[in-house]
Amino acid sequence: MNKHYKFINVPLPYDYDAMEPYIDEKTMHLHHDKHLQTYIDNLNHTLSQYPQFQDWTLEQLLSNIPSLPEEIQTSVKNNGGGVFSHQLYFENLANPAPPQPVGMLGEAIQMEFGNYSTFEDQFKAAALSVFGSGYAWLVLNAAGQLKIITTQNQDTPLALGMCPILNLDVWEHAYYLKHYNMRADYIDDWFHVVNWENANERYMRCFGMES
Repeated sequence: MNKHYKFINVPLPYDYDAMEPYIDEKTMHLHHDKHLQTYIDNLNHTLSQYPQFQDWTLEQLLSNIPSLPEEIQTSVKNNGGGVFSHQLYFENLANPAPPQPVGMLGEAIQMEFGNYSTFEDQFKAAALSVFGSGYAWLVLNAAGQLKIITTQNQDTPLALGMCPILNLDVWEHAYYLKHYNMRADYIDDWFHVVNWENANERYMRCFGMES
């Protein structure tokens, strides 16, 4: 993944059909090649006239929206958020995947939620609670605690000073071809392809550690 302008849509680290039968091949094509590409194109267009921000990382841009010129704040928040959220979503898929969280993240989930089953129930409830379009996230807050939060549209936890560990895209384009309006079925399938090893690496990086 490139960190600065000009952003590019890097290929998926797996085949489009790699998440079958949980996420279908056509959805992966459209989601990555069309939806994500549009956010990238729009973000690059927005930043093209502002060279003073072209060396900012995506995380810096999204963490400092109020510092940007007012005329590009909404575009950077929406399109930059779309790039960040989609890239994290695609990076955190694997098939086969570990059945449960691993490493330090696994231990932290046990401590915060009691057990993995409780975490799964709470995360699913959060994802179902998103009205319209948005995401469910597992984040590390400023106090070093694991929390489940939701955001609307392409808002990210970066603006809240939180470190994202994993996310679930619950925009309808992420699941409608396979599951129609049955978001709960899509969420259940997603749990089969969570790349917990990658999530554990992100968790450790939140603390400034490498796996």
